[in-house]
Amino acid sequence: MAVTAMAQPDFRTISDFRKRHLAALSDLFTQVLQLCAAAGLVKLGHVALDGTKIKANASKHKAMSYGRMAPAEAALAAEVAGWLARADAADDAAVGAARRGDELPDWVVDKQRRLEKIRAAKAALEAEAAAPAAAGGNDEPPPDPPPTPPAKAQRNFTDPESRIMKGPDGFVQAYNAQLAVDATHQVIVAQDVTNQAADAPHLPALVAQIKTNTGRQAAELSADAGYCSEANLRETQQRHIRAYIATGRQPHGEAAATGRRGTRPGTRVAAMQRKLRQGGRRSRYRLRKQTVEPVFGLIKQARGFRQFLLRGLAKVRGEWSLLCLAHNLLKLAPVAA
Repeated sequence: MAVTAMAQPDFRTISDFRKRHLAALSDLFTQVLQLCAAAGLVKLGHVALDGTKIKANASKHKAMSYGRMAPAEAALAAEVAGWLARADAADDAAVGAARRGDELPDWVVDKQRRLEKIRAAKAALEAEAAAPAAAGGNDEPPPDPPPTPPAKAQRNFTDPESRIMKGPDGFVQAYNAQLAVDATHQVIVAQDVTNQAADAPHLPALVAQIKTNTGRQAAELSADAGYCSEANLRETQQRHIRAYIATGRQPHGEAAATGRRGTRPGTRVAAMQRKLRQGGRRSRYRLRKQTVEPVFGLIKQARGFRQFLLRGLAKVRGEWSLLCLAHNLLKLAPVAA
């Protein structure tokens, strides 16, 4: 309202402004967070982590598995080649004087574009499968031929960077949105979006971002069983963070999720299991649900955000950063008033 002098711009104007300045708006998240910290809204005594699957701006029905790509590519290539051969044999006079005579009808062009998309998606999946072998870090040459993707590996034609993920309502074409929330006033202190379905790989980046964004590290951290791993517990220990991370699903009526079959004695996971069991209902793990889950509820339910509008990981990250920025601004507004 300040930028437009209380004018009411069209929704397309707002959308274009957002897309044009997405990178700059993303940087504002850190600045607003620092204002929240200066206003005393961020204590970092306890921070809770969680992730949620948010639908991409793409349909899961517009995806194709690698196993289907090869036969589909061959069939479509043969079909297009047959059309082109028949077109070459046709009488050019039938197309009319206003055209050159070598233009392709729309139904052929659409098939050609489909064929190009399949070939590009197939090449991208093959490149992803070959990348780990090529970056092995040793002197051995990469395997020849390079490894092929699994038959079930999928690529979406509308938003190739999104992935099929399991959400509350089944499998969806989605991104994994991550939050780290301070327990004092539910201010978001770190956030990210990736196309990795698992939550565990995101913990190191989130705790590092907390330190980068605020200049301090959280004293305590809680997270559900999706973040539990030896590597993550080692990460929190090295950063001197008191961790309360569930080691299994939470049975009904119990204070924390402590059950995990096959936990080896002497591991960090086994130690965390004992820690949560001994703490019982007084364990600091109880702060997790009341800290981070309401923030997801506000974003999804109160603000109605259940699907990204932009496509591509970089743009989706900017869109999520803008949402987190708005959440923190609303926390800051009553203090400023």
